[in-house]
Amino acid sequence: MTAEASQAGPQEDLAADGERPLHIALLTYKGNPFCGGQGVYVRHLSRELARLGHRVEVIGSQPYPVLDEGADYAGRLTLTELPSLDLYRSPDPFRTPKRDEYRDWIDALEVATMWTGGFPEPLTFSLRARRHLRARRGEFDVVHDNQTLGYGLLGDVGAPLVTTIHHPITVDRQLELDAAENWKQRWGKRRWYAFTRMQKRVARRLPSVLTVSGTSRQEIVDHLGVRDDRIHVVHIGADTNLFSPDPSVPVVPGRIVTTSSADVPLKGLVFLVEALAKVRTEHPDAHLVVVGKRPTEGPVAGAVERYGLEGAVEFVKGISDAELVDLVRSAEVACVPSLYEGFSLPAAEAMATGTPLVATTGGAIPEVAGRDGETCLAVPPGDPGALAAGLSRLLGDPELRVRLGRAGRERVLRHFTWARAAEGTVARYREAIGRPAGAATEASTSVTGVYSESRATC
Repeated sequence: MTAEASQAGPQEDLAADGERPLHIALLTYKGNPFCGGQGVYVRHLSRELARLGHRVEVIGSQPYPVLDEGADYAGRLTLTELPSLDLYRSPDPFRTPKRDEYRDWIDALEVATMWTGGFPEPLTFSLRARRHLRARRGEFDVVHDNQTLGYGLLGDVGAPLVTTIHHPITVDRQLELDAAENWKQRWGKRRWYAFTRMQKRVARRLPSVLTVSGTSRQEIVDHLGVRDDRIHVVHIGADTNLFSPDPSVPVVPGRIVTTSSADVPLKGLVFLVEALAKVRTEHPDAHLVVVGKRPTEGPVAGAVERYGLEGAVEFVKGISDAELVDLVRSAEVACVPSLYEGFSLPAAEAMATGTPLVATTGGAIPEVAGRDGETCLAVPPGDPGALAAGLSRLLGDPELRVRLGRAGRERVLRHFTWARAAEGTVARYREAIGRPAGAATEASTSVTGVYSESRATC
């Protein structure tokens, strides 16, 4: 019996939707918000779920999630650490653990997969999570998996399962393969992304899938083969209290800000660097601040050197939330140059500060950024000339910057806040809890067979 079946508490204990509060297990195999969008999702969603009156236990492995504390939800948001071998930690990534670090066969599988060029964390975290959840059967009303999509989550995990798929990682895989320069790189990428075969098999068996945009919804159908009626769009958003306008922060002339990873081709940073070189012919004070790690080699580093932009491109990493917000506020223009995004938190966050945005039309970005000329300037992905034209136009037109900045902020407040995301997610939790057990999933029919069939490729 799940916790949902237990007797309802007194009236004052009801959640914000007027129903009994839920006890939620939120799983994340890589939950640090400084490591990518999945960590940002866990941090903000867990906080807002707790604010709605629910108990949220985030269960994650290294790098561990960072959770927000708040007096208005004290005691309702906790972290349970489910440690891996942390094979990719700094400063010794791809390390070989010492003999006394091995605890069980899952650890051995994790190391063996890494040694053979694969990425083991989705599979091994799912196996550890299943063991943990089954040992605590009946404690949770619902289990929410944040895109682990591992074999361990098939079958009975002790409570109804809801899974978020931000976008199919098969998209990342194809873009990485397209960017590979030789057969060795292509082989390495195929091996690294071998876990996507597992994720595809698991996704097809899931009873309830949440995703963050209509674009991602269609791609989950097309790439992963998930039935259309099992997928529900719940938009995520910006922390609009943190990401907000502040006229006291001085705007730096010519400053363009982007959040991007130089070593991920789909982020399109190389095209923005090329665009900056063109922009500086009209606006010599134009310069770019990248929130991300400075590359020492690769296409982005090569472009910076080729165009003589060493003094015009700055990389910042490890800054606090307050520093990030002030950096975005200080920019004349924010830019999202991605070839593809399943949602684009950087776009929503920049718009929430009132900073005018130039963004590509890659993936779901238009769903967030809105129409060209109304709430942003929109350009085709992978086109440095179009990026340069949009950036130059905004840098040269103060009135347009003000108009787009205000309209962008209003759009985010209407559609893309974490409070709205939490409310929509809870509705899907209650739907999953109310689903008849026999109709919940196809997973239990062939968990062992699927795992045995594919373990060598994951």
